[in-house]
Amino acid sequence: MYIPKYLFIIFLSGFIISCGSNSGKKKDEFLIKTNTDKGHIANNENLTFSIFNKNKHTIDSVVYKLNNRIITNNTPLLDFKLGKQTLEATIYFDGETQTTTIPITILNSVAPKIYKYKIINEYPHDITSYTQGLEFYNGYLYESTGQYKESKLRKIDYKTGEVIKNVSLADEYFGEGLTILNNKVFQLTWKENIGFVYDVDTLEKLNSFKYGNSKEGWGLCNHNNMIYKSDGSEKIWLLNPETLVEEDYIQVCTNKGMITQINEMEWIEGKIYANRYQKNGVAIINPKNGGVIGVVDFTPLKNQVTQHTKLDVLNGIAYNPQSKTIFVTGKRWDKLFEVEIIE
Repeated sequence: MYIPKYLFIIFLSGFIISCGSNSGKKKDEFLIKTNTDKGHIANNENLTFSIFNKNKHTIDSVVYKLNNRIITNNTPLLDFKLGKQTLEATIYFDGETQTTTIPITILNSVAPKIYKYKIINEYPHDITSYTQGLEFYNGYLYESTGQYKESKLRKIDYKTGEVIKNVSLADEYFGEGLTILNNKVFQLTWKENIGFVYDVDTLEKLNSFKYGNSKEGWGLCNHNNMIYKSDGSEKIWLLNPETLVEEDYIQVCTNKGMITQINEMEWIEGKIYANRYQKNGVAIINPKNGGVIGVVDFTPLKNQVTQHTKLDVLNGIAYNPQSKTIFVTGKRWDKLFEVEIIE
């Protein structure tokens, strides 16, 4: 029988679509059931799971993975990172294989401790500086400031406020966080998807780098030859200090949920201290899993600086290894506070 060419093509297309539809339906035949509460579970619990087999297939075996790590039923979650994760099940049945996934969110099991502070000293700070990044190195304070046409990188005598060296960014860049590692200053820009690298002594620009999957440039800190970068989301990215490639990330969580707008950061005695944008407080974060273990409320400090129309929120935290004390300031604040954290 002769079938016109165009009819044959229509018939073939229908056959392909039909096969695709049948295949799609089979994907719904297995579902993962867990002991999470609306997808949330604390990291001091064990994750249990099972397969709901809609059409009673003969299942030969199932392989489960949590973020690509093979796990068994009743898995303890304490050594897993916090945040949004993917639970995956690969089902082997009737000579076929099917993979299905569900999202789960691992939260911290304990609420953050509330810490107080005591002011030790006050120092002058440039009231025009829209502070974005702050870090000590060899006794000097390095500061990155923001706003288009105002952004700078500075080396400062923190006791007097004197600017020893100053580099202005091009007008199209909005300066953000900074950190210092291996005699280099790393400085972020906000939405321009580029960071700059400078010589720590001369502030001569050495090179630049592009961001990867991170959304924007917000804050930086470093420890043990690893750079940590925030992007305004709940994620803190781990960057290779040589290539500046984003190799991994942690997600910041409390016992209640995810914490976003992580901004200026500082590594202090094994923890990441982080400003949150538009919040006059600092979160103390476990860098291993992203759990918020403490909070410091610095709200009263804003009332102790000169009040003016451009005064903005707390931002800028630095640890001086010589005095072993913490320094904080804010956007367009005329004071730099040396503080001690107390319980």
